[in-house]
Amino acid sequence: MPPPNPPADDAVPRSPAEVALAQASAWWSTSIIRMEPGRIEIRGYPIEELIGTLRFPEMIWLMLRGEVPQPAQAALLEAALVAAVDHGPQAPSIAISRMAVSCGVALNGAMASAINVLDDVHGGAGEQCMELYAAVASAAGGAVAGSMHVHGVLAQYQREHRFVPGFGHRFHPVDPRAPRLLGLVDEACRAGVVSGRFAHIGRLVEQGLREQKGKSIPMNIDGATSVVFCELGFEPALGRGLFILSRAVGILAHAWEQRGQKGRIKGPMPPAIPYRYEGPSTRHFAPRGGDAPFDQPVAPAARTRPR
Repeated sequence: MPPPNPPADDAVPRSPAEVALAQASAWWSTSIIRMEPGRIEIRGYPIEELIGTLRFPEMIWLMLRGEVPQPAQAALLEAALVAAVDHGPQAPSIAISRMAVSCGVALNGAMASAINVLDDVHGGAGEQCMELYAAVASAAGGAVAGSMHVHGVLAQYQREHRFVPGFGHRFHPVDPRAPRLLGLVDEACRAGVVSGRFAHIGRLVEQGLREQKGKSIPMNIDGATSVVFCELGFEPALGRGLFILSRAVGILAHAWEQRGQKGRIKGPMPPAIPYRYEGPSTRHFAPRGGDAPFDQPVAPAARTRPR
């Protein structure tokens, strides 16, 4: 007769100390990394096998998705990350990094200050555009998305928001990064790397906006990187984080350059360029009881010699 099965772990009496240890071990449970003395594994892969083997975009994919991507998938992700690294010192996040350094803040503080402003308004358009594309895809179901799906989603989005994210640019008539990224997506689609579904949706949105406005409102960097991230299967909630990974490179480069330039306490504009004051004209505060009028000199207090 085989021996009886041992009791399940839950049925084994444990001391309070063992229970506390088990609870502590489960507190930060993770499937990302195993780390023990002399051993580091990322998603099950020994780190020494990844070092010098994986490229950084592949490492990002492995960390976020749990598996190593195909080389063509990693190349497309890398292209999107490269495209968004910088947009000049007038971009608020870049300007903040430079101003922070000029105020004596260390590089890590300057980077943190800059990254903190990458929220819904500045830095959030990619995630929002991914949500827009996902809504069109959901409206189409398993069918190929068409104009009617885009028009319905656009109408709802425009009722709830002021801007349609991912389209139009305050500086570029045509954002030079977007056509290049879309071209790479088209190449990947022909190679069977991605489906092309979201590239099609992005172009439909662009067409729908042109029909609405009576003029071209081209896709910008956020719309194009959103196409890439959606084609690669990333969830919209990861869109902002991926953008921050990219833009952090530009933030660091500008902070480092500013440190070398040794400017001190740089504001958003040169001192010779004034800001516009829109408050009331100069006025005088009425004296209160016992106070001398402000237009009369006040006698200085008598000085006393310390004793």
